Amino acid sequence: MKPIAIIGSGLAGYTVAREFRKLDKTTPLLIITGDDGGFYSKPMLSNAFAMGKQPQQLQSKTADQMAAELTATILTKTLVSGINTVAHTIHTKMGDFEYAQLVLAPGAQAIRLPIAGSAADQVLSVNNLTDYAVFRDKLAQAGDKARVTILGAGLIGCEFSDDLASAGHEVTLIDPNTLPLAALAPTAISQGLHAALNAKGVQLKLGTTASQIDMLDNTLQVTLSNGESFNTDVVLSAVGLRADIRLAQAAQLHTDRGIIINEYGQTSVPEIFALGDCAQYKQADGSQSLMPYVAPIMTAARAIALSLTGQLTSIDMKPAAVLVKTPSYPVALIPPAFAASKSGRWESGHAEGVTTSRYFDESNNLHGFAVAPQDAKSRNALIAELIEAQATRLN
Repeated sequence: MKPIAIIGSGLAGYTVAREFRKLDKTTPLLIITGDDGGFYSKPMLSNAFAMGKQPQQLQSKTADQMAAELTATILTKTLVSGINTVAHTIHTKMGDFEYAQLVLAPGAQAIRLPIAGSAADQVLSVNNLTDYAVFRDKLAQAGDKARVTILGAGLIGCEFSDDLASAGHEVTLIDPNTLPLAALAPTAISQGLHAALNAKGVQLKLGTTASQIDMLDNTLQVTLSNGESFNTDVVLSAVGLRADIRLAQAAQLHTDRGIIINEYGQTSVPEIFALGDCAQYKQADGSQSLMPYVAPIMTAARAIALSLTGQLTSIDMKPAAVLVKTPSYPVALIPPAFAASKSGRWESGHAEGVTTSRYFDESNNLHGFAVAPQDAKSRNALIAELIEAQATRLN
């Protein structure tokens, strides 16, 4: 019997494998991964300092343990060089492997900025546990109060800033926007986060970018586009991720910013599915969106697992908030879908120390929200409000 094959052993790959094994105990399962195949929670990488976790403590299971749990064959340190969608084979240096159905979960790649200077290659990024271990080593070499410069004040950059400042490091956060989290959150929430990070001791250098990084007397010197320069010990890039669509493109699957999938998670070749950071999901309004968050992965994994057993099942994305893990100012938000985001408006209010923003379209229909400091009660109340608004629109 040909196996169900999964390329990628991150949260997406292993979650769909677990969901499939709940439904089917006997069909062979083959997982191919370029890393060591250990299981860890990637979202924990940006707040591991606050939890006192060393890199090795973040890995909860080895590849062998995962193979035993899933009754699967896991090929580690194995790069896939191609997919033959006609012959149903996967090409690797270990040989070719047949599949009955295939799931693509290769994740995303860190975006590298074109920065000049003799030490531009010293810029680190953290996209997996190995990257994180290298980053921790660099910090340890710099001492207890390392000077850390973070490029990018998006979700990950803000989480790392809060986490590292809590650990006593001197953090400088750089972003071309005038507020942190500007691409995701309404102004009122971004202003609150700005104030909280400032109070935490994070130096925010906004409205500018790092144009050059040089090594001077064994110290990194960062030069900004506004002409300012300063010394630092470590530079971490958190400017974002790009969906890894290289295999899909080579196999001539339909791609855009991600691998385009339909409501069942199928690519343009029906027996090949995709999920996670690499996938571009179909939305209720017909648009396509990347959804590089945990909740969409869990929902897609359950639906795709059922489809792999022969019960073609649509991915039913319920409203789920994106949680920004900044303990100084914890944010929960659901941004509006692309179509609604073109012409609507944010309306914000402040009560009892909590800022709440709602996104309305031109007809005053609710399409999204943000709240901070958030807790489960406030978050769930807004999700219920959003679900009710969606139901009203559909009736």
